[in-house]
Amino acid sequence: MTQQPGTLTGAIPTLDTDGVPIHLVAAEPALEVIVEAAEHHPEHPLGVASINLDHLHHFGRHTHHPAPLTAEGGVEWLNLIDGSPIAAFARRKTGHDHPKLSGSDLIGAVLDRAAARGLSVAVLGGQPAVTRALRRRFAVDWPGIRFAGHWTPPADDLTSPSRAARLAAEIREAGPDVLLVCLGKPRQEQWIAAYGAQTGAGVMLAFGAVVDFLAGRVSRAPRWISEAGLEWAWRLLHEPRRLARRYLVEGPPAYLALRRSARGAAAAVLAVPMQRHA
Repeated sequence: MTQQPGTLTGAIPTLDTDGVPIHLVAAEPALEVIVEAAEHHPEHPLGVASINLDHLHHFGRHTHHPAPLTAEGGVEWLNLIDGSPIAAFARRKTGHDHPKLSGSDLIGAVLDRAAARGLSVAVLGGQPAVTRALRRRFAVDWPGIRFAGHWTPPADDLTSPSRAARLAAEIREAGPDVLLVCLGKPRQEQWIAAYGAQTGAGVMLAFGAVVDFLAGRVSRAPRWISEAGLEWAWRLLHEPRRLARRYLVEGPPAYLALRRSARGAAAAVLAVPMQRHA
């Protein structure tokens, strides 16, 4: 992973978190960057990632087998704090509070702004059974949005270079300004890095379970649970078979790596642009 100058984030400061940069940004400036990318389709499209313990498990410095991130053409990343451990780390390192900006927290505001500007939105990921519910939700809650399509390819289509390129070309033909990529970590970030620029979307949101939230398939935790830092426990209770390994096996080593980062040298808070994978 390398850092190169970006054009959308300007001087948003970043903080190294187990080798993964996080951007110290509040909700409104983050939304402005996202909507600007969606409207203007920059040369290097914007990828938005949620940095939590699961992300550190896949991409952090501590892992022995980090999942590779490669890109052709370049994707510029906005890495947002997601989860209480990451927010607490940033607070310890900088002496200031920094908000948790999970995809499920931001998606409503992103879609509100997209609707006000008449933008188009497409979804990659989830189950075919939720397509009708997605279309209905967009039509009712965000009628100003053009729903550009919903793609639910099998895993082989995502990992095959030829099939993934055809998928990206098909999405490009549909013309989305915003592409919700809900494939789960690390697949969604890897797919965006490798093929996102080929989709023609201005911004790609690696927001995991948001497709199920939007379709009403999965309920979000009550706000008080989220604010208490216990949303992981809520999700584990409701989806134990899918999430037990993530939270109970993979999460603890990532948390220990985060704690080691917190005990390390003074924070390197840099007024530099976001990470770009190349």
